Amino acid sequence: MNKEKRSITSDISVSTDSRLVEGYAILWNTYSKDLGGFIETIEPHSLTGVIERSDVFCYLDHNEDRGVLGRSKYGKGSLVLAVDDIGLRYLFEAPKTALGDELLEYLRREDITGSSFAFTVQDDEWKPLDDGMYLRTIKQFNLLFDVSPVFNPAYDETTVAQRSLKAIEESKELALKKELDNYFINLRNQIQ
Repeated sequence: MNKEKRSITSDISVSTDSRLVEGYAILWNTYSKDLGGFIETIEPHSLTGVIERSDVFCYLDHNEDRGVLGRSKYGKGSLVLAVDDIGLRYLFEAPKTALGDELLEYLRREDITGSSFAFTVQDDEWKPLDDGMYLRTIKQFNLLFDVSPVFNPAYDETTVAQRSLKAIEESKELALKKELDNYFINLRNQIQ
């Protein structure tokens, strides 16, 4: 199986009072950009059992030579991965390193607004489209290798953002924020 990479973009909110970074690396039933003669979509449940058998890193722009922002080894670690009705959500605290600081600066400047992931596929389906392109549907991943904040994502709707507790508390998103915080606290407690 060949290792593949895909990327996604979305809105971002930034502040200086938090090092928490979160985003969606994978979105269900969303079409990618043209990936070289084909577009791609991912079915819900395609990650069933994958996180528990994958050693997943978070890199900046897929560059493992630069260092690690977070890691989820078989579902546990500094990188929290959660599958929900939208897709694969990831969350980590940017390390207090040059790489962590660099990522936060790119997020503040909105140079990075999307996410990406590297993977192998266990089951997919290809269908020709009327325009000569093909539609690839990923039905089941084999392994997940990384989720990465990236400059140029393949899926425009993916997200990454530095979250500000103060800004969120002042907004109408407070209820949603508290719900998400409780979800991730419970998830962290389960995997530790």
